[in-house]
Amino acid sequence: MSHPTTAPDPTAGAAAPDAPDAPSPRQRRDFRRFMASHVCNELGSSITYVALPLTAVLTLHASAWQVGVLAAAENAAFLLLGLPAGAWIDRMRRRDVMIAADLARTVLLTAVPVAWLLDVDSMPLLCCVALLLGCARLFGDVADQSYLPAFVGQSSLIEGNSRLETVRSGAELAGPGAAGFLVQLLGPAETLAGQAVTSLTSAALMGRIEAREPRPAPRSPGRGRLLPEIREGLHHVLRHRVLRLIALSTASVNLCLSEIFALETLFLTRTVGLPPAVVGWVLTTAALGSVLAALVTQRLSRRLGAARLTWLSLLAAMPFGLLLPLAGHGWRVCLFVLGALVQSAGVTTYNICQVAYRQTVCPPHLLGRMTATMRFLV
Repeated sequence: MSHPTTAPDPTAGAAAPDAPDAPSPRQRRDFRRFMASHVCNELGSSITYVALPLTAVLTLHASAWQVGVLAAAENAAFLLLGLPAGAWIDRMRRRDVMIAADLARTVLLTAVPVAWLLDVDSMPLLCCVALLLGCARLFGDVADQSYLPAFVGQSSLIEGNSRLETVRSGAELAGPGAAGFLVQLLGPAETLAGQAVTSLTSAALMGRIEAREPRPAPRSPGRGRLLPEIREGLHHVLRHRVLRLIALSTASVNLCLSEIFALETLFLTRTVGLPPAVVGWVLTTAALGSVLAALVTQRLSRRLGAARLTWLSLLAAMPFGLLLPLAGHGWRVCLFVLGALVQSAGVTTYNICQVAYRQTVCPPHLLGRMTATMRFLV
C-alpha cells in the first residue's frame, strides 16, 4: 500500500466550496430517515447512559465502587476491540452493521427489565449488559462514520457531520434531564425498556433507507487475516503526516479536557459553593456550546475553509479555559459559564472539520480501520 509523502490539501473534498448536484427525492428521503435514526439512537444512548447507573443505585443499592466498575465496563470495548472492530467493519456493509448494533441494543436493554421482573437482576448482569452495550456502540459509531461519505458524497461531508453533531449535542443537552424525569416517573427498569423501543425504531428507520451499498471487495490472498488488516489501518494513520498530527492533537485535547471534567463538579460545589441544582445548570452550558457550534460550522467552513477552521477553532477557544478557575461567588460564576461554552463550541467545530477531512483523504476500503484506529489512539 502506498502512502502520500505530502499531505493532501485539507480543503479538498470536505472543504470544497463547489455546490453538489441537487439531491434526488429518494436521496432526501433516505437522509431524513438516516437523521431520524440518529435522533432515536443518540437520545436513547444519552438517556441510557444515566438510567443504567441509576438502575444499579436505586434497584440494587450499588456502592460507588460498583458504579465505577459499571462505567468502566461500558467503555472497555473501545480499548479491547477498537482495532479489530475496524477491520471487521471494512469486510461488511456499514449500514448492515448499524442495524445489527441497534438490534443488539434492543435485546440488551430489554434484558434488564425482564431480569428485574423475574427477580434475577444483579450487578454482574448489569456489568455484562454495559460491556455488550459498549460493544454495540463501538461497532455502530465506527460504521456510522465510515458510511457517511458514501451516503452524502465528498462535497457534503461538512454539512453531514454538522447535522450529526447537532443531533449528538442536542441529545447530550436533553438526555440527562429526560433520563432523570423518566426514572422518577416510571422507574429505572421501565425507562430502559423505553430505550429498547427507541433502538428498535432506529433499526427500522435504517432498514427503510433505499440506497444500497456495494458489497465490499473480497480480500485478496494474503490479506484475509485479521492482524495484517489491523496493521494496514495503523500504518495508514501513523504514516500520514496530517492524520498523525490530528491524532496527537485530539489526544492532547482529550487529556486536558478529561482533567477538567474530573474536577469541575468538585470545584463548583466546594470552591465556588454552588448548590447541586445550579451546578447542573452550569454544566449544561458546555452542551449548549456544542449545539450552537454544530449549527454554524458549515457556514464558517465556507467562509474560512475547513483546513483553516480546524486549527483556528482550537486556537481561539482553548484560552477561554483560563476563565474556569477564576469563577467564584456571584457574577464570577459567569466566567465559568463563558469558558465552558466557548471551549465546548471550539472542540465541536474542530471535531466536525477533522472528521470530515479524515473521511475525505482515506480510501473507502480503509474507512472502518482508520476510524477505529483514531478512536483507539485518542
